Amino acid sequence: MKQYMKIMSAGLVFFGLAAPVFSQQANEKLTRKQEKARRQQTITVEAARFTVLTPNCIRLEYQQDGKFTDEPTLFVNHRVINPVPFTLRAEGNATVIETDAVRIRYTPDGKVFHAGNLLARIRKGTEWVEWSPGSKPVANLGGPIPTLDGIGGPVALPEGLLARDGWSVVDDTGKPIFVNDWIAPRPAERGLDWYLFGYGTDYKAALASLAAVSGPVPIPRKHIFGSWYCRWFDYTEAQFRQIAEEYKQHDFPIDILVMDMGWHTQKDAKTGIGHFIGLGWTGWSWNRALLPNAEKLLADLRADGLFVTLNAHPHDGVRAHETCYPDFMRRLGKDPVKDEVPKFNAGDRTYMDAYFKAAHWPLEKAGVDFWWVDWQQDAKPGLAYVPGVPGLRHLPWLNNLYFAYSQTLGKRGLGFSRWGGWGDQRNPIQFSGDSGGCWEMLKFEIEFTLRSGNNGCFFWAHDIGGFYDGNDAELLARWIQFGAVSSSLRLHSYGNMDRRPWLWGPETEQSARIAYHLRSQLMPYIYSSVRQCNTRTLPLLRPLYLDYPGQEQAYTNMQEYLFGDHLLAAPVTSKGDGPGKVAGQTLWIPEGTWFHWFSGESFVGPRSVTLKSSLDEFPLLVRGGTPIPLQPYTPRMTATPLTNLVVRCWPGNDGVMGVNELYEDDGQSDRYLHGESATTRLSYVRQGNEVTVCVDPAKGKYQGQPRKRTITIELPGVRPAVTASANGHVVKAEYDAKTSLCRVMVPDWNIRSRLMVKVNIQ
Repeated sequence: MKQYMKIMSAGLVFFGLAAPVFSQQANEKLTRKQEKARRQQTITVEAARFTVLTPNCIRLEYQQDGKFTDEPTLFVNHRVINPVPFTLRAEGNATVIETDAVRIRYTPDGKVFHAGNLLARIRKGTEWVEWSPGSKPVANLGGPIPTLDGIGGPVALPEGLLARDGWSVVDDTGKPIFVNDWIAPRPAERGLDWYLFGYGTDYKAALASLAAVSGPVPIPRKHIFGSWYCRWFDYTEAQFRQIAEEYKQHDFPIDILVMDMGWHTQKDAKTGIGHFIGLGWTGWSWNRALLPNAEKLLADLRADGLFVTLNAHPHDGVRAHETCYPDFMRRLGKDPVKDEVPKFNAGDRTYMDAYFKAAHWPLEKAGVDFWWVDWQQDAKPGLAYVPGVPGLRHLPWLNNLYFAYSQTLGKRGLGFSRWGGWGDQRNPIQFSGDSGGCWEMLKFEIEFTLRSGNNGCFFWAHDIGGFYDGNDAELLARWIQFGAVSSSLRLHSYGNMDRRPWLWGPETEQSARIAYHLRSQLMPYIYSSVRQCNTRTLPLLRPLYLDYPGQEQAYTNMQEYLFGDHLLAAPVTSKGDGPGKVAGQTLWIPEGTWFHWFSGESFVGPRSVTLKSSLDEFPLLVRGGTPIPLQPYTPRMTATPLTNLVVRCWPGNDGVMGVNELYEDDGQSDRYLHGESATTRLSYVRQGNEVTVCVDPAKGKYQGQPRKRTITIELPGVRPAVTASANGHVVKAEYDAKTSLCRVMVPDWNIRSRLMVKVNIQ
């Protein structure tokens, strides 16, 4: 056997070096210690190289001349290796690499990887499944497509990371690399570059490996999880102010006001490539005819607690009619009068630096919070790819650029664009495109959202109600309910179609208000769940097979999902009957005791059930015996300080403690990555008729953290209290007989102190 191996020793165990906190900067400089660790976990056998990245992910490369790729790519943004134990041994002419989950056997024969020289066995419970080059998954669970533009119902979805087969392969062969922190073509002679994920039924391990290899999902700025209003319509300054006022008048919360294309001039454009219907889609100059005092408008909206995003179509770059053009040209070292207008060039670092600084910075300094990259450049021949980087489409590269740029003014990174493929989980959030408004689309959108999470795409901002069509007021109400338990509650439409709920009749307005208020109350729970997206790579909307992979029912109904750890949602997706528009939705309830959020009815799983819901409610179940952190309703659900923490606990099993955690940070900066955040442990236990709820001292600090807050303990589904105490002192317990809810309020509680509330129930 003739083998050339950097590491070869029978039975040895190797460990790598822990990866640092993930950085958006691509081309990391490794320390000597890190480089040594990488070599220790890299095994070269003739023209093949294997790198143990996690117990569930092994990189497989084949390069005849031995010149392998060590530079980052859009998929693998960093090359530092986590500590992973594995064994390495020789079995005759074969090399065997084995982790706890995957066993690779390679027998070199002078040929590229094929079924005869490479075999992987993956642990799947008590069994093993096999993969070799050419294997095709038979039960892949799907992944996202870049956009839902023009889609009005179910479409086929591509393969994702998760599969019931127990394995998947991501092919990074030939993809562009980063050189000096900028995108560049991979040398043409570089060979195969595969990433084998082997996880059996441990789908969470697969997602954790995705984060380890490709980078974790960041926590976006908090306000994107609130309420948005958006419409493609040429609004005036007075109309924008009126919209904000109407949200107050109709008692609806709002966090983000979106300005679609009408914010910038369009008819002034005389040059460029154009997009579909004209030259005016790209623009960076205020439309003063509509918004004569745009800067004052932004300042007033910000003073009112609202954030503003602007729509951007970058495909024509910065042209001579723009107010920022002279500054842009000077930054390029060009004469704005004599020199030719340069074409948009996302592949040129100097161009993009001038583009952001001249066209974006002034608007952000005036009060624009972030950019909606409504990217359509790929729609025309010749515009789909980044100049100078063959094979790289604009969408993933622009997502990377915009997210990195969004951090330059001291803010937390935030993107808002269509899905760019593998690695784009690092650039949230995603805009799902201009979808149709119909019942079939609402139903498919839920499944699409769940399957998107299989690839790390956790945060979709859908067009609630549909971008076009959707004239059914009942449909809008049901779609809003889905938005209330989704990543973003974002209304969007165009032309004469306006999704403001109070324009659709009193029934829809009432239903929508209930959903919006629910979203506002749930924000502490939602944001705490978002943290799990970052730290544990778990989707916010979680298909049941992630938590119950051994239950067949967890795969069969893609209309229900766990919303965080402790809420089970199944939005209604069909028309109802009668005056209350009552509609049914079938769901499988996992093990444990669950309570209906709206009715209080209890269900013991596992079981399947069809729940009937009027227009004012939908199936939303909460896990019994678990503290749920809430807040009182507020019209600025993501910006109002949490000075009154509500801890709601539905009844649990006797003697079984339920634990949850409240997560908080400043919501705007990246300081959470450097330890500036706080967690508060919440617990509940019932012993006979006595219920004990504890709020532990907050751990950690962040800017703007309240020192004291009111703590309100809510116990729904119980009889009135006989006695109640807080840290041994008698306190008053209120009771609402209509909702069977017992409430204990403790004002001005120091967050650094432990609170124990005991309630004796009749």
